[in-house]
Amino acid sequence: MDNLRDVVIIGSGCAGHTAALYTARANLKPLVLEGHEPGGQLSLTTLVENFPGFPEGIQGPELIENMRKQASRFGAEYKLGHLSSADLSQRPFKLHISHEVVHARTLIIASGASARWLGLPHEQQLIGHGVSSCATCDGFFFSGKEIVVVGGGDSAMEEAIFLTRFATKVTIIHRREQFRASKIMLERARQNEKIAFLTDTAVDDVYDVGKKEVTGLKLRNLKTGKVWDFPTSALFLGIGHIPNAKMFEGQLDTDPDGYLKTTHNVHTRVAGVYACGDVQDRRYRQAITAAGTGCMAALEVEKFLEEHGADAI
Repeated sequence: MDNLRDVVIIGSGCAGHTAALYTARANLKPLVLEGHEPGGQLSLTTLVENFPGFPEGIQGPELIENMRKQASRFGAEYKLGHLSSADLSQRPFKLHISHEVVHARTLIIASGASARWLGLPHEQQLIGHGVSSCATCDGFFFSGKEIVVVGGGDSAMEEAIFLTRFATKVTIIHRREQFRASKIMLERARQNEKIAFLTDTAVDDVYDVGKKEVTGLKLRNLKTGKVWDFPTSALFLGIGHIPNAKMFEGQLDTDPDGYLKTTHNVHTRVAGVYACGDVQDRRYRQAITAAGTGCMAALEVEKFLEEHGADAI
């Protein structure tokens, strides 16, 4: 069979690169599909200070590039392209990648999750410079500052509560008067003396691209139409993530928000198909946990191919 691979890895973030490294060292010659966001969310991050082994921290894109080089050194092959569809009902699995068909004995899905953004005029230009979708990753950089969290669900409350460890004040901005957050999470936020609320309010833009840092927001009251500037040192998005798993709808189990369901850490319901990183992890969403599950998936692939051999065709 043409273009038959022992393992194909979908995604090139921490989980995908780690899976590539381990499967390459096992001489499985993995094909890594880089996807529509090569490098994953770390490619949008500036300084990473919580990945072990870098006492002075490391730039997110540099960390990703180092992982890629390490996996390539052992024989991992990287390919730019997008997985348009996959047939997991037959063996080997049939993958449509751009204008090519690739067959795979095993598949590791490490396609990650994309942060939901507000779509502000200058939002993307300030990502990593005060605009963030990860409080755990970036909260420390705003110690002693006043910051903002946007959102009305549990994610926003969790982010805001966590950020009070560093910030002097956290303002939660929400478009509505009522919150989607669970009663217990909302109550915890309301009882925290460092947290303030601005309801019926939309964020129309973020400043200041010229200074390459967040200095404030342009806000609008949705009831009165009043527009004003609100000073802040950071804008954290607490409006959730979108797992990149749509191409597997109907073939793999997902939770109500689209995250792939796994058992034994990385097993999907299809034998030989494994999921790792943020596409299946809605709880931790850290570079180090993604790398850990990437390792698990690679070891499971190696075990599967050893046990099934030619039957995996």
